[in-house]
Amino acid sequence: MNFDLSAQVPLLERTPCVLRAMLEGLPREWTDADEGTGTWSPFAIVGHLAHGERANWIPRARMILEHGPAMPFPPFDREAQFRESAGKTLAELLDELAALRTASLETLASWRLDERQLGLEGLHPEFGRVTLGQLLATWVAHDLGHVAQVARVMARQYREAVGPWRAYLPVLDR
Repeated sequence: MNFDLSAQVPLLERTPCVLRAMLEGLPREWTDADEGTGTWSPFAIVGHLAHGERANWIPRARMILEHGPAMPFPPFDREAQFRESAGKTLAELLDELAALRTASLETLASWRLDERQLGLEGLHPEFGRVTLGQLLATWVAHDLGHVAQVARVMARQYREAVGPWRAYLPVLDR
């Protein structure tokens, strides 16, 4: 599938709702579980997505539109959610993600981006020159990857409990 801004927005709108439907009201044994040392729980993933709304997608898009490759993006702290989510409940994080995402998409819509603008470049600290279109396409793939990660982390909690059916459940071993 080629990048199409009008096709990506409906998916980005749904991510907070999907996560709320998957996680809201579940016991902490589901939402705080992870896959072992150095892995993330669903709670941490929601916090990470909220941090991305504050520090990644729209701020970097704005940098591309205002500065092009003249000003490199600041590095993105992939672990900031542990600090920023401290003391918050999952319900608070889900609300925060929903509000931040709504604001991000309102900003995106207000720009009325055209094909020329989607080709504008910014400077990523690791990858070098990237386009606005690539950044926005990554936002969608990033969301989908983390929704899948939430489902995988939760499914793995039953890795042993399913017994021989594990052979038919590849999500338990990926």
